[in-house]
Amino acid sequence: MDWSKIKNIFIITFLILDLFLVFQTIQKRNSNQLEPMAVTPLEDRLAEDKITYVDLPKEPTREAYITGKSKVFKEEEIHSLKNQTASLENSNTITSKLKDPLLIPKSDKGYFFEEFLRTYIFEGSKYKYWKTDEKEKKIYFFQQYKNKNIFLNDYAMLIANFNDKNEITSYTQTMLTAVSEMGGRNKEQDIVTSVKALETLYLKNEIKPGSRITKVEMGYYAIVIPSSGAQVIAPTWHFVVNGKDDYYVNAIEGQFIKIGKDNK
Repeated sequence: MDWSKIKNIFIITFLILDLFLVFQTIQKRNSNQLEPMAVTPLEDRLAEDKITYVDLPKEPTREAYITGKSKVFKEEEIHSLKNQTASLENSNTITSKLKDPLLIPKSDKGYFFEEFLRTYIFEGSKYKYWKTDEKEKKIYFFQQYKNKNIFLNDYAMLIANFNDKNEITSYTQTMLTAVSEMGGRNKEQDIVTSVKALETLYLKNEIKPGSRITKVEMGYYAIVIPSSGAQVIAPTWHFVVNGKDDYYVNAIEGQFIKIGKDNK
């Protein structure tokens, strides 16, 4: 038996084994480096910043872009309006003064506003109360599509004016017409969830520590408003923070929609 050859075989074998172990160690280290760092769940990050929120909607999961064009009002349409003096500021805007101012009640305002829309406004059932600006003495109503607000659209809005006696005295109205979904058979698209939309706002530092998200809803916001022709209006998540601040996230593209202070 040639012990010298056997010894060399053992030495080579152990060298190969050592090289294999070194290779395994390097491969494992590189693999660990490539593994993504653990990301803290959103709810934990919000909890750390003491940000609380209402229950987030799980629906809808699919929505469609919509389109509409500014309505051209006709003289005969405004002449049918009762107990007011209405005129056309331009072909797309009604201005009207009530013959008898309407006292806004201190309670049950929701029912009062619904009656106001139903009684005094052309196709008033298409609008819904949005907010009251006490400083400017204006009440804002947004046009809706399928019971969802078309947010902050100058061509789909009703603005009522009230006086120091808390009485509605006049209003201006615009409206979108021929509102419909875009895209044919494949019109509905997957949208980002309300949770993902909230994360977008959080990562943009739009929601400050200690805040309370008081409302979350789906609506629409125009992304293309041509000087003439049809608008392109996107499904949009709307968040209300601390009961007063409004934030919007495009529900299909997922981006935060930055809105000027004057429009908020």
